[in-house]
Amino acid sequence: MIGMSAVIFIPDDTAKTGYPQPLMLQSVMGAPLLAWLANALFDSGVGRFFLVCHDRYVEAARACLPAEAEVMTTMDSDPADLLHVFLSTAEDAEHTITVVTGPAVYLPQLAPQAAGRFPRVYGVSREELMQALDEHFSFARFLLDNGSPMNEEQAMYSVASPAELPEIAGLLQRNRLLALARTGVEIYDASSCYVEPSVRVAPGARLLPGTMLRGKTVIGEEAVIGPWSVIDDSVIGARAVVNASQVRESRVGQDAVVGPYASVRGGCELGRSVRAGSFVELKNARLGENTQVPHLAYLGDTESGANCNFGCGVATANFDRVQKHETVVGEGAFIGCNTALIAPLQVGSGAYIGAGSTITEDVPAQALGIARARQSNKKEWAAKHKK
Repeated sequence: MIGMSAVIFIPDDTAKTGYPQPLMLQSVMGAPLLAWLANALFDSGVGRFFLVCHDRYVEAARACLPAEAEVMTTMDSDPADLLHVFLSTAEDAEHTITVVTGPAVYLPQLAPQAAGRFPRVYGVSREELMQALDEHFSFARFLLDNGSPMNEEQAMYSVASPAELPEIAGLLQRNRLLALARTGVEIYDASSCYVEPSVRVAPGARLLPGTMLRGKTVIGEEAVIGPWSVIDDSVIGARAVVNASQVRESRVGQDAVVGPYASVRGGCELGRSVRAGSFVELKNARLGENTQVPHLAYLGDTESGANCNFGCGVATANFDRVQKHETVVGEGAFIGCNTALIAPLQVGSGAYIGAGSTITEDVPAQALGIARARQSNKKEWAAKHKK
């Protein structure tokens, strides 16, 4: 039985494995083994974690745990005093503590996959453990005498060596996707979808083939991701669509549409119902509600108000080889096709920019800015120059 608190040991097995860090911190499909374990436990109701590891691994270990979890850490040399504090602050109704002594994974969504592994996870009585903590305390002896081993029947699987990681990887991903499906997430093709343990996906969201969700990504209700989309450390709002595109370290508002073939780079904030369409690239761009960038445009270091329109081929020239400069576009502005906006620059609310312009000076609100050569038609020119 999984309790509400867990004690996790991260043994320094680097001499045995040859890895530069412990096996529990080794990456499996983009996330450390500890992250898979901790997030699965958290999703099953474990909200408090006590980590025991060498001080040089503490920061990496803490980063593996859910941000919402309560975490205490201590060096592996003498955990008894802090462990007593951790146990004494648990809720009175909490009788069982989960103790993980080494590399392991928790796969509650899968039927037992193997048998006969050496147990590394135990259920122990909180009261008995508190009473046993003294200067002569030995965790190994306590678990041998008082622990209840948890194995495949309780969905706990030990990982004996790095050679088992490829096998474990497939099980981890299947377990993750099944858990999402049982909350109401629609997954079109489990064999081609990848969701890291720290990702949160709301019920009703749809994950199409080729979807990859990484880091601290959050997917809102009824959002549609894919096909062939990568979302990394980003927040995607309810009912938003990300089609065959990449979004990294950004926020996409409700009902917004990204793609196909768009790239939303770090620092972007797309308001509600914004469209960043085909072959659009955004970097550090903040676009107001209902702003449209339908296709073939680059907006870098740009801030626009609501209800703006950026035509095909619009580009901000934001870098002068020394530093980046910002372009600010007011609410309701219309930027014509193939316009170059040379930053630093301000375009006022409701202003129009004529197609094909290179804008180097601020454009006042409600004004028409146009900067291109005047057209001249030479009558009968073609006939005279034919050979």
